[in-house]
Amino acid sequence: MDQLNAMRTFVRVIQTGSFSAAGREQSVSQASISKKVAALEKQLGVKLLSRTSREQALTQAGAEYYEHCLVMLAELDEVEAKVRSKVSSPSGVLRIASSVSLGKLILAPLIVEFLQEYPDIEIDMLLEERHIDLIVEGVDIAIRARKLEDSSLIALPLFDNPLILVAAPEYLALQGEPQVPEDLKQHNCITFTLRKTLNNWHFHYAGKDIAIPVSGSFRSNSGDTNLTLALAGAGITQVPIWMVEKHLKTGRLIKVLPKYTSDSIPLNMIYPQSRYVPLKVRCFIDFVKARLGASVIG
Repeated sequence: MDQLNAMRTFVRVIQTGSFSAAGREQSVSQASISKKVAALEKQLGVKLLSRTSREQALTQAGAEYYEHCLVMLAELDEVEAKVRSKVSSPSGVLRIASSVSLGKLILAPLIVEFLQEYPDIEIDMLLEERHIDLIVEGVDIAIRARKLEDSSLIALPLFDNPLILVAAPEYLALQGEPQVPEDLKQHNCITFTLRKTLNNWHFHYAGKDIAIPVSGSFRSNSGDTNLTLALAGAGITQVPIWMVEKHLKTGRLIKVLPKYTSDSIPLNMIYPQSRYVPLKVRCFIDFVKARLGASVIG
């Protein structure tokens, strides 16, 4: 048995979520993938996966072995890259995660340029509003608007991420424009369900912090969808300024309560902590920092 190949197969089964998905990725049958994992279990003398007719889950021994596999394979890949003298030519698949809006508006234009500079790298982009587990899902780098909570990860600040309130001029013409935060209680507010402060919008003015409970007829876990509703005149929403800068310039949206400052959520680049950071990851980190390190606004 090729143990190294079996280890890589085992890791991809966990990261893709199934034997069939890992098989499709490697262009082999589900049975072939299952045999590799079974052979690995036989050699180790332990069950790595608990299988049912519908799904498989890591056993305690499997979870520990999976974590060791990730470290060992990452270190091996790094050593091989150095031996093959690829220091000036990084290669491989780089898996990146971000929100849909950030991926489309900020990262996509940068990735076009990045791929031109590093033609031997391929990008596999995962666009999700949820905060995924980088280790479990095999993600190299994630861009997040959130404080770091996991000590096994490293966070590099990119730029400040101020939130603002916006609404379409048609909505404000019909419903009136709020003059103070308290006025928001009388308006249809489009809220983002993944924020812990879903029903409270926070403001700062004249040295005071103000929290206003808001409500409305629509809420979602998608910033893009909330923005679409606001553009259609459905209400007032709170979004990062980079999402709406072009709409503010064209007049499709108007900044609401401009004298008041809303919260700001710093945007970070997150990646797993390891002795060996793959060259492709280091190149992407340096590339993005050089272009977004100051600000994307303006």
